[in-house]
Amino acid sequence: MEVWWLEQSVTELPVADDWLGPHEKLRLDAMRFPKRRTDSRLGRWTAKRAVAAYLKAYDDPQTLARIEIRSAESGAPEVFLDNGPCEVSISITHSTGVAACAVGPSQISIGCDLEFIEPRSDAFLADYFNEAEQMLVSRVPPNERGLFSNLLWSAKESTLKLLKVGLRLDTRCVEVSLGENAVSNALGDETDASFVDASRQFRIWRPLTVNCANHQSLRGSWMSSGDFVRTIVTAPSSRAPRILSLSRAECGTQRHTVIGNQ
Repeated sequence: MEVWWLEQSVTELPVADDWLGPHEKLRLDAMRFPKRRTDSRLGRWTAKRAVAAYLKAYDDPQTLARIEIRSAESGAPEVFLDNGPCEVSISITHSTGVAACAVGPSQISIGCDLEFIEPRSDAFLADYFNEAEQMLVSRVPPNERGLFSNLLWSAKESTLKLLKVGLRLDTRCVEVSLGENAVSNALGDETDASFVDASRQFRIWRPLTVNCANHQSLRGSWMSSGDFVRTIVTAPSSRAPRILSLSRAECGTQRHTVIGNQ
């Protein structure tokens, strides 16, 4: 199965709300805090454009208003089209003025996350990472610990979204494994030179595995570029996501180009 990935920044967010559906407007009106309203609008804008591209539909306000992103009882996002369930699966994430949405067929469960790469304290690692994960972070050079700690945290967030439990579950119940190559290359092993730099520069998705306390094993992918690290976990397993790049055509219609792994 294939899944797709779209990112949008807050600078691309429309001022008007004519692209929101009735249920979404009610939810937005109930939000008192500006940051929460902005994050919600950006997440839904990104998700609606991703779904429209996935369905090969226009992304004009009238069409996007027919696509609504609602919250299930678990808090997970669900897609509705013309007030009925839409046969797609999505996951939404946002961080520091950027939002991302992963979209795929309804037969697949998806969890995705986007994290700004910033330092994480030893206390944070002790609270949320198990011993193996703390050891992994300690082995990489100091200048890469921000990347690896946020990468592990992001993969945990993606997994908990897929499981529809969020942070209600102890994050140490899911263990993220990147494979020995990830650490050895960060340490300067010549097996795969400039591993981290290549991931950032060429937007290459790398594999990861998540082992859950119930013995379930999940597969996913991660990618680092710019100031962010991205992760996605799916069940059943899928190939690394393909990136949706949207560009405006004439007359307000849209076309989308799919960019695969470099």
